[in-house]
Amino acid sequence: MAVTVKSAGITGLDVFEINIEVDTVNSIPQVTIIGLGDTAISEAKERLRLAIKNSGFSFPQTKVVINLAPADIRKEGSSYDLAMAIGILLKENIIKEFNHNEIMFIGELSLDGSLRAVNGILPIISGLSDLGIKKVIVPYENLKEASFIDDIETLGAQNLAQIVSYLNGQSNLKTLKQNIEDFLNANEEFSVDFANIKGQQIAKRALEIAAAGAHNVLMSGSPGAGKTMLSKAFMSILPPLEKQEVLELTKIYSISGLLDRSKPLITSRPFRSPHHSASAVGIIGGGSNPKPGEITLAHRGVLFLDEIVEFPRKTLEVLRQPLEDNIITISRAQTSIQYPANFILLGAMNPCPCGFLGDNKKQCTCSEYQINRYRSRLSGPLLDRIDIQIKIQRLDENELLDNKQNSENSHEIRKRVIKARKIQLERYKNEGILTNSELSPKLIKKYCKIDETTKQFLKNAINSFNLSARAFDRILKISRTIADLDEKEDISTSHIAQALQLRNF
Repeated sequence: MAVTVKSAGITGLDVFEINIEVDTVNSIPQVTIIGLGDTAISEAKERLRLAIKNSGFSFPQTKVVINLAPADIRKEGSSYDLAMAIGILLKENIIKEFNHNEIMFIGELSLDGSLRAVNGILPIISGLSDLGIKKVIVPYENLKEASFIDDIETLGAQNLAQIVSYLNGQSNLKTLKQNIEDFLNANEEFSVDFANIKGQQIAKRALEIAAAGAHNVLMSGSPGAGKTMLSKAFMSILPPLEKQEVLELTKIYSISGLLDRSKPLITSRPFRSPHHSASAVGIIGGGSNPKPGEITLAHRGVLFLDEIVEFPRKTLEVLRQPLEDNIITISRAQTSIQYPANFILLGAMNPCPCGFLGDNKKQCTCSEYQINRYRSRLSGPLLDRIDIQIKIQRLDENELLDNKQNSENSHEIRKRVIKARKIQLERYKNEGILTNSELSPKLIKKYCKIDETTKQFLKNAINSFNLSARAFDRILKISRTIADLDEKEDISTSHIAQALQLRNF
């Protein structure tokens, strides 16, 4: 009679239960694994044989058939090794009977029987409570990562022999529980502070608004004007992560294999800055086994595209849908996977090929054709999705040499940003969103109400600037953020005017 042991797989961030069915047949000794597994699973045959032997147990001298059910779902990776080994030992009566429906096994086996860490532990375990699982046994290296899920008992083992001893009631396994709140750091240190940046008051104000409402920003200016430095300093005014955001990010980095085993929790907002040679797949994710791309790795943080017009137009155009929907759907013949992509796009570019169009010191040498061709690499629909578009002038000699400037530091700006974010958290606590940038058209009507005077002002602006419906919505979102920074309940004409100035491109 076949025995069944539970394990779990993951597609994107969605968890599904896998039943490992093991039976033996009186035939030539061999191991057969069925159930639509990949190469890593088919190669598990020798890992299982040697891991069991080197752990001091006998391997069946008959044919062993292992089925990974359901058989119509593709399984990938080495995380099923441990469950398959437990199934074999259970079939051979080396392990006594236990409650198969409440314990799950996840881990990769080494040839000596020790357990290796696997990717995706946190998203897997966080999705198990809905499956009725009470207890999970994982490699000891994964125990810290798994310890942040409250409603599942997680046990860590260093080798197969320890697990056999535990299941037979002869010893205990190590367990660990940690609170995410203990790891949140509201006083992070950053390499660049706004106090170190001279001048650029308009740009600093624009970035403060962007940080408060999670709005996208595009900066255009001469080489050396400070675009890159402003972008790096932008991280220092973003609010600390909420518990929900920490879990989201840690899940993403876990399945991507980018999690530090010694510090298995992402507590800082990500700042992703891919090179302009990055492919469309590298940016949005994909591959035969679709993995998260840069936009998902930048979730709840910043995707900085320096010299944005140097990116291939095809690569930039794939950003249009994620910027609108905050998710990316990767479709393949066999599956369709959704990843979150709620990031702040921060772009920097020169205004023309030579870089000095509109510069107050140096003459531009580009022809009108060259300028138009250069700027056309950013399509209208993409620009329409970027809330804040500002021009940055380089500093004059007096500003550069003035060491007595008392620029406001990032800590003070961050306090205002945090206050504005708290207002938004309270306002949208029943809407399923965190910031003003996530407002849908329906929610814009609900939370971005304006009086008749402001409405008339906005009507004139629509006619003067030929604003699209999308641009109109984004103006209202930015205005809502400016009002939050001013701690005002209603959007006024001055807030609309400031928002319009921030689309000066």
